[in-house]
Amino acid sequence: MSVVSSDAEPLTFVFQDDGLVPNNPMPFLVYKGAVNLGKDPEATIERLFGDNGWGAMWRNGVYDFTHYHATVHEVLGVACGSARVQFGGARGRALEITAGDVAILPAGTGHQCLSASGDFSVVGAYPPGPPMDLQRPTPENHAKALKTIPLVALPATDPVMGKDGPLVRLWKR
Repeated sequence: MSVVSSDAEPLTFVFQDDGLVPNNPMPFLVYKGAVNLGKDPEATIERLFGDNGWGAMWRNGVYDFTHYHATVHEVLGVACGSARVQFGGARGRALEITAGDVAILPAGTGHQCLSASGDFSVVGAYPPGPPMDLQRPTPENHAKALKTIPLVALPATDPVMGKDGPLVRLWKR
C-alpha cells in the first residue's frame, strides 16, 4: 500500500500581507488525509519528506503564538491527534488539521496553534537552503521579511508528491 493517497490534491489558500505578517503570493497548500500513517506515523512522514528532498526535520507541535519564517518554506505533517491552527495571521484562516494531513507554508506564512488534542504531534521539514528563522509579527521584522521572502528559492519537489507534485505546478514567481 502506498504511503500517499493516490488522489491527493491540496486545498489552496492565498493570504494577503496584513502589515505585520507578510504571507506570500504563492498559495499555502493543505493535503487532507494524504498520508497513510501506519504503525510509526512520525517515521512514515519523515521518510516521505526525506524521499522528496525535504530535510532538516523536527518533531513537536506548533507554537501557540503567531510566527512565520522569512528565509525558508516549511512543511508540517500531522502524525497524531488534531489541532486548530490559524494560518495567514489574524486575517488568515483557522483550520482543523488532523493525523494524515500535510500543510505546506511558503516563506512568510503566519501560523499559530489555537488549540490541540493532548496527543497532537507534527513532523516539520524544510527544503534545502538556509536554516529556519523564527519571526514574530513586528513592523521591523515585517520590513526585513519583505526583502528576504522573494529571495527564498522555489523547492524542486513537493514534499508529499515529489518532483511532479502540485507544489511544483502551483508555486511560481
